[in-house]
Amino acid sequence: MLDALCWVLFNKPFRNIRMLQLINSVNGKGTRAEVEFRVGTHQYKVVRGYKQSVFEIWKNGELLPQPGNVKDYQVILEEQILKLNYKSFTQVVILGSATFTPFMQLPVKDRREVIEDLLDIQIFSQMNTLLRDRLAKNKNEVTDLDYQIELVENKIEVQNKYLSQLKQDLDKEIQEYNSMIESAEGINANNQVQITETQSQIDKFFEKINDFTKVQKRSDKISELINKLQDKEHTSEKRLKFFETHDNCPTCDQIIDEKIKSEKIESTEQSITETTNAIAMLHKESQQLHERLDEINKTQMSISELQQNISQLQSDIKSIDKTIVQYRKKIETLAERKGSNPTVDIEIDKLKSDMKSFSTKREELSKQRVVLDLGAKMLKDGGIKTKIVRQYVPIINKLVNKYLAALDFFVNFELDEEFNEAIKSRHRDDFSYASFSEGEKARIDISLMLTWRAVAKLKNSVSTNLLILDEVFDSSVDANGVEILMGLFNELKDTNMFVISHKGDMMVDKFRSMIKFEKVKSFSRIAA
Repeated sequence: MLDALCWVLFNKPFRNIRMLQLINSVNGKGTRAEVEFRVGTHQYKVVRGYKQSVFEIWKNGELLPQPGNVKDYQVILEEQILKLNYKSFTQVVILGSATFTPFMQLPVKDRREVIEDLLDIQIFSQMNTLLRDRLAKNKNEVTDLDYQIELVENKIEVQNKYLSQLKQDLDKEIQEYNSMIESAEGINANNQVQITETQSQIDKFFEKINDFTKVQKRSDKISELINKLQDKEHTSEKRLKFFETHDNCPTCDQIIDEKIKSEKIESTEQSITETTNAIAMLHKESQQLHERLDEINKTQMSISELQQNISQLQSDIKSIDKTIVQYRKKIETLAERKGSNPTVDIEIDKLKSDMKSFSTKREELSKQRVVLDLGAKMLKDGGIKTKIVRQYVPIINKLVNKYLAALDFFVNFELDEEFNEAIKSRHRDDFSYASFSEGEKARIDISLMLTWRAVAKLKNSVSTNLLILDEVFDSSVDANGVEILMGLFNELKDTNMFVISHKGDMMVDKFRSMIKFEKVKSFSRIAA
C-alpha cells in the first residue's frame, strides 16, 4: 500500500526496491495505481502506470495539460499541488519501519532539506542554485571578456607596432629622398661652378678675339685693294703691251713719238712694278690677317664648344631641379602618410571602441559580481535560511519535548541550527539519538513526526489530515507504550490515521474500522 501511494505520487517506491520489483512476479503484468485526494475545495486524482506508461493529473474531473517533459509534470504535482517532496512526505505523513529512515538517522544535508521544505524556504536553496549558475555564468563572461580585452589589446599593439614600423620605414624613405635631394643639389652646385668656370674661359676667349671685327674689316679692305691693284696691274700690262707692240696711235693713226713711247713704257713699267710690289705687300698682310682669322675661328669653335657645355650643364640643372621637385613632393606625400594612416587609424579607433565596450561590460559584470556575491552570502547555509531556521528552532525543540513528555519520555531534546541533536537525561550526561533503545528511538521519531506536522501547519505550507503508521505498534513498543501512543494520537483532531500492523486483532477495539489484507494464490487482496 505504501509502495503504491509513494509511487503514484512521487514515482518512487516507499521501500528501497527497484521499479521492476513493483510488478507482480506471478503474472508479470503491468502496474497501475490511482489515488484521489482533496486540497481545499479542489478534488484531485493522480494516475500512474508502468509498462503501459501513464501519468495523469486530474483536477475537478479535468485532465491538467501535460508539458512535453514528464519531469515538469512531476514538479507541478509536488510544488503546486502537494507542496511536499518525497523526503518531506515520508517524514510528515508516514512513520514506518523497515527501510524507512527516521529523521534522526538522516544525514545533516537531508535533515536540512526536510526542514527547509517544511518551512517553505527551499526557494532559497533553489535561488542559491540559480545564483551559483549566474555566478558561474558571470565568471565565464568575465573570463571571455578578459580574453576579448587581451585580444583587442594585442591587436591594438600590433597596429601600433605596424604604425611604428611604418613610420620608421617612411622616415627611412624620407631620409633617402633627402639624401638624393642633397646629392642632386650638390651636383647642381658643381654644375653651376662648371658653368661659371666655363663662362670665365669664354670671356677670356672673347678677350683674345676682340679684334675680330677689325681684322675682318682689314682683311676685306685688303682683298678689295688687291683686286683694284690687280685690275690696275692688268690694265697697265695691257697698256705696256700696246706701247711695246704698236707704233701708231689706233685712234688718229699717227706715228707714236719714240720718246713719248719710251716714256710711256717706262712710266707704265714703273707703275706695274709699284702695283706689283703693293699687291705683294697686301698679300703678305692679307696672309697675316687670314692667319689671325684662323686663330679667331679656332677660338670661336672653342667658345662654341664651351657654350654647348654650358647649355648641357644648364639643361642638366633644369632636369635635376625637376627631379628635386618630384623628390620633395614624394617627401610631402610620405610625411602625410607618416602623420596619418586612415585605414589603420579607423581600425585602431574601432578596436578602442570595442575595448571601451568590453571594459564597460566588464565593469558592469564586476558590479553584478559584487551583488551576486552578496546574494550568495545571504543564501548560503549560514545566511538568511539560518536566520529563519533560528526563529523556528526554539519552537521545534519546545514541541518535541512536549510530545516526548506526552509519551512519558522525560528528556531534554534540542536541535541546533545545523540540526545536530543534544539530548540530556536527568542525572545523566549528554546523549545522542543512537544511545537509546529502539523503543525510546521510536518515541523520539514519533515526537519529531508530530512536531513536523505541527510546524508545517503553523507555517501553513503543508497542512495534511493524513497520518500513516507502519508497524509502529508491532515492535519496540510495549503495552503501556501503546496506551500512551493511542492517548496522544486520539488528541489529534481532524486527522485520518492509518495504522499498519500485524497485531490487528489486539488493537481492533482502539480504532473506528479495520481493513484486513490476505494473500490468495500469491496475490494480496482485501479480505471480505
